[in-house]
Amino acid sequence: NRRKKKDASILEIPSIPNPFPELCCSPFASVLSASLLPKATSRKKQVIKVYSEDDTSRALEVPSDITARDLCQLLILKNHYIDDHSWTLFEQLTHTGLGRAIEDHELVMEVQSNWGMEEESRLYFRKYYAKYEFFKNPVSFFPDHMMSFSSETSAAISHSGILQIFLNSSTYPEIHGFLHAKEQGKKSWKKLYFLLRRSGLYFSTRGTSKEPRHLQFFCEFSNSDMYMSLTGKKISGSPTNYGFCFKPNKPGGPRDVKQLCADDEQSRTCWMTAVRLLKYGMQLYQNYMQPYQGRSGCSPLNMTPMRSISENSLVAMDFSGHRSRIIENPTEALSVAVEEGLAWRRRGCLRLNSHGSPIAMPNIGMSIHRSQSWFHHKISRDEAQRLILQHGLVDGVFLVRDSQSNPKTFVLSLSHGLKIKHFQIVPLEDDGKLFYTLDDGHTRFTDLIQLVEFYQLNKGVLPCKLKHYCARIAV
Repeated sequence: NRRKKKDASILEIPSIPNPFPELCCSPFASVLSASLLPKATSRKKQVIKVYSEDDTSRALEVPSDITARDLCQLLILKNHYIDDHSWTLFEQLTHTGLGRAIEDHELVMEVQSNWGMEEESRLYFRKYYAKYEFFKNPVSFFPDHMMSFSSETSAAISHSGILQIFLNSSTYPEIHGFLHAKEQGKKSWKKLYFLLRRSGLYFSTRGTSKEPRHLQFFCEFSNSDMYMSLTGKKISGSPTNYGFCFKPNKPGGPRDVKQLCADDEQSRTCWMTAVRLLKYGMQLYQNYMQPYQGRSGCSPLNMTPMRSISENSLVAMDFSGHRSRIIENPTEALSVAVEEGLAWRRRGCLRLNSHGSPIAMPNIGMSIHRSQSWFHHKISRDEAQRLILQHGLVDGVFLVRDSQSNPKTFVLSLSHGLKIKHFQIVPLEDDGKLFYTLDDGHTRFTDLIQLVEFYQLNKGVLPCKLKHYCARIAV
């Protein structure tokens, strides 16, 4: 009875008027808007399989709206990899020998939904250093002889302004040049003069004429994806090894694939990069800038490559005396560095015996390189080129492998200028000691690790420094 009387007295108390009625909803509704509350429905999840370089796979349960970038971030966290913004998800159509790097903003499930039942398709997780390299070095990707600008654009345009023109919706440079095209329903290829414009890709029916009456439409890109040929001439029978194609992003559409091939790697890279910029535009730029957002003083298109600490501020020091000193003479600094490296290797090659005394292991330098990520044991020249191509033809991408022609030597395979070059590492014996050299004995190293570390800091006889190594990673 007391409770009922108390409740009745509370109900008799007059309610306080709301001074801000416009900020509240109906008295029978929730105070907070439903749009401000988290959705009660959970996101659907699906299981996908991702492969690594050695064809091992891993199944992951992910949300149905996960993007390629988010999936790469998930794999980086699960495998404790270092995120250097070069990890990429690849789509590979094994049956047709085609592959492409999935853009960071693409939905993974949408990519899988475009796979046909008859296609053997896989997702690969690997590094790809050339994904946004054209933002850093546009000169290498867009040669002058393949570009022409509209009359509104200044003819004397600087290389730094090339990307601004590509990303501008009102102006777009015309890419032109010869390509080999496979004729529909035939095995033959025909060399034609192509032009890439904002409305699509065209070819000229009369030589290099650009008159509208001589231009014939070839394809557009909104409903198709661009792939690179991974098998060269084997499957497609193309005249060169630099093939690419446009495949409709619908299941069961391989009959409508438009196949092309260029005469060299620079030409293929230019065409494929221009099509990416034409199709995605500012979205590519946002993908490139996402890891750098929030950093002070970061200007995207005007960004200059950062110099490493070793190039910027480190100096050679001598700590052998009572007081340390800076070594000014470069020759002395190099000799001291070599001495310290040799002493460090000698200390590292000592092992304790059962009595605690050190035992020298003279042959450890013969096989110490086999544990390194950049060393690939007994792979062919073609396999080395395929691995480097998968990681992107950026200056400094490299690997070291056994030589097939000479079992006692090694080969350094290096990417430079959109080409893959091979340099033989020759072993030399001097005074009972074994050395390795790239320049006929002028610069000698006690093992391959010392050789690679030297050329990572010094160009030497190579066309560029060693920057990114090709490694077989596991997922």
